[in-house]
Amino acid sequence: MPENKKNTLIQCGRDITLEELDTIRETVEMFPKLSRSELTATICEHLEWYAPTGACKLDACANLLEKLEEEGFVRLPEKVPTPKKKRKPVVHTTKTRPQPDMVCTLKELGAVHLEIVQEETSKKLWNEYVSRYHYLGYKHPFGTYIRYFITSERGILGCLMFCGAAKSMKLRDQWIGWTNRQKTKNQGWMINNNRFLILPWVQVKNLASHVLGKVSRRIKNDWLEKWGFEPVLMETFVDPQLYAGSCYKAANWQYLGMTTGEGLPRKGKTYSSTPKMILVMPLAKKFRETLCSNDLQGRIL
Repeated sequence: MPENKKNTLIQCGRDITLEELDTIRETVEMFPKLSRSELTATICEHLEWYAPTGACKLDACANLLEKLEEEGFVRLPEKVPTPKKKRKPVVHTTKTRPQPDMVCTLKELGAVHLEIVQEETSKKLWNEYVSRYHYLGYKHPFGTYIRYFITSERGILGCLMFCGAAKSMKLRDQWIGWTNRQKTKNQGWMINNNRFLILPWVQVKNLASHVLGKVSRRIKNDWLEKWGFEPVLMETFVDPQLYAGSCYKAANWQYLGMTTGEGLPRKGKTYSSTPKMILVMPLAKKFRETLCSNDLQGRIL
């Protein structure tokens, strides 16, 4: 039986007690005909192991079960291979073709709005704009995320998306002051602005910082409405070879330093990129207290 000095097993920031280990083994033995996915979901519910959204932490639980099987503690059902779904490439249509230059002041532009992308047709249009005009292109988001259109009475001005934070970032993690265990457990309360696009023909001074100011005032409520909890910190990464990050700094984001350009180590894989600027924006006064909590539960307000 897996043990440590505290008679617990730590998985993804959670202590798995000996009593819970016994419950896991009993469940596996009691339901031999369940598939691995069904077994994982059942055990997740028994352990009340939930993400900040209130959804079961299925990946963490599945990893725990595989670890227990390697230790010879349980015997899981055979894996059933599932075919990977290939996503269709984004097709560029006339809907997102370049438009005449829009040159004016922010005042002349009029009211700027952030519209949450929800309808399927809007999602496809957002994907197409980002694929066509963002230097990183479009990648299908997973986990928690929110997409916005930036609009005015003159039409669509740009696109914005927030999703889950980067798993590990040495400078950022030191600045927050959390332990590896706290980070693993609580990083769901931090979000990443991974796409920000002002369309190339929209040439309006201070528009980008204006948009960042607007979203910082509403993202907590939007996230709460969609995902059931409020994030406490935003982050983003800016490529200094392309941008200076001026709009973020003008919107009171804090510059922490540069990334190393090295990704998370993965078995059999290497990853590298050019160093990026790390910028952060707290959404709550006690964000450190929240992120460094050892007892943080989902759906906090």
